[in-house]
Amino acid sequence: MQQQNIPIGTLVDMYKRGELRLPEIQRHYVWQATRVRDLLDSLYRGYPSGSILMWETEEPVPTRDFAIAQETNAFAGRKLLLDGQQRLTSLTAVLGGEMVSVRGRKRPIDILFNLEHPEGPPTDDTEVETDEPSPLTPDDEVSDEAEESDEAEQGLQEKLNRRTFVVASKNLLSQPNWVSVSHVFGTANDTDILKKAGIKDLDDPRYQKYSDRLKKLRAIKDYQYVVHVLERAMSYEEVTEIFVRVNSLGAKLRSSDLALAQMTSRWPNLLKELEAFQEECEQSWFTIELGHLVRAIVVFATQQCLFRSVASTPVDKLKAGWEQAKEGLRYAINFLRTNVGIEDESLLSSPMFIHTLAAVSRVKDNKLTADEQNKLLHWLLVANARGRYSRGSTETLLNEDLAIVFRDQDIGKLMEPVKRQFGRLHVEPGDLAGRGVNSPLFSLAYLALKASGAKDWYSGLGLSLTHQGKLHFIQWHHIIPKSLLKAQGYETGEINEISNMAFITGQTNRRISNKEATDYLANIVDKQGAQALTSQCVPTDPELWATARYRDFLQQRRVALAERMNSFIREKAKL
Repeated sequence: MQQQNIPIGTLVDMYKRGELRLPEIQRHYVWQATRVRDLLDSLYRGYPSGSILMWETEEPVPTRDFAIAQETNAFAGRKLLLDGQQRLTSLTAVLGGEMVSVRGRKRPIDILFNLEHPEGPPTDDTEVETDEPSPLTPDDEVSDEAEESDEAEQGLQEKLNRRTFVVASKNLLSQPNWVSVSHVFGTANDTDILKKAGIKDLDDPRYQKYSDRLKKLRAIKDYQYVVHVLERAMSYEEVTEIFVRVNSLGAKLRSSDLALAQMTSRWPNLLKELEAFQEECEQSWFTIELGHLVRAIVVFATQQCLFRSVASTPVDKLKAGWEQAKEGLRYAINFLRTNVGIEDESLLSSPMFIHTLAAVSRVKDNKLTADEQNKLLHWLLVANARGRYSRGSTETLLNEDLAIVFRDQDIGKLMEPVKRQFGRLHVEPGDLAGRGVNSPLFSLAYLALKASGAKDWYSGLGLSLTHQGKLHFIQWHHIIPKSLLKAQGYETGEINEISNMAFITGQTNRRISNKEATDYLANIVDKQGAQALTSQCVPTDPELWATARYRDFLQQRRVALAERMNSFIREKAKL
């Protein structure tokens, strides 16, 4: 194996010119902007940041496109990038101001550099928990909490000023000491940057400091990565094994990514099939990650969900499993949407539910009696609300349910593990205390209120996650405003409880803002009638809307919500 030291600038040029290609065994670009921020910080400080692994080959290997468009090159495909895709794509985007394609959308990765950053090592610890974007966590430096008060905003500003790099925001970019990293690399002249920073002449003591820091920033291009190049004589299967071992040891990829790599080395163009099926699911508003499509193949090829058997499973068996998986998953999506009212995957406490539903579809050959449909619906609503696959070993729990489906083929038996796991099946008011939007009960509350005819308080639109136009997207809204409760000293858990949430459109949410509930709820009743509140289980007693009566409000709404949720399950499952 050859080893070379190649500067980042050269690697980025190779990326742009199309001299590097991405083998099909690689996953999509998944880094959040905060990961790019931390990579730049490490490179700026000269910290180690891993190595690069390539394979130079003439073998016709299936490839996929990088997240950044490349130039057409006659030599394309001779060097395949096995390890370092996330870093090189990030650096190509930031250093060249290139757009990155993420989940079908092109967007820039804009990182800002602090000309006034503190000297010495970083003062903030960096913790990275996952590569996957969260729908509840913004991919930037500013949280909703920071907008609540001037004091919080000031604290956030002080925190950001201690950093060397941050994810861009309009507010920071307007400040003189912050400059776009892409802009710095896009120009060799510091004049405009220094003028914006307020430097008017060479005598300014900041002139030399800022100039030196900009020079050090541009020197990131000269940072040399150790590049390992695998021998040409190696087979694609052997290279795949190396890829799996490298990423297993480094814990950089999930087990589903490694399983996909093992499959694609023996099954050319599998990735294109999976992505085409993803697009089909998107047409029904369901986003199914590649990892779960890989797991679905395993489920139907081996009748269990663990990935450890992928390497030893014949490819013909995997292909047959995929055909079964597609039909099963189509049934699962249709069942969720039409029978349950779950319009997209965000209302599932775990995506693992789709595998059990898919297994039922195939075992029953899509022939379910009315009793079986009701039992399956009952199990799904209760298990989803209780977080069946959100506690303990997810794979162990899923395997327990798959064994029931494949072995016993008795849908009614699916409820037995749920009873052992949680004891009781109904919802009690106390279950809602302190439980917020991340609780599995949150989606049940939404489904129950939607089924009872809840509507947006201003537009009168019924609840749906598929409304057209951003103004009509459904959001959750603090009935008693968060900022007012904070001012009264209530704890975060109480403030963000499900029992303080109503479902309205984004436009209505902004119109209400942090108005006193005693004012805006009275206006809603006047314009829409008391039904607007009762359909969302909001107490109609005006005295309970006062911030001072918040705990009494919560107590009454918990009772109403629990009753509505239990009634919804009974009605749906025809109990």
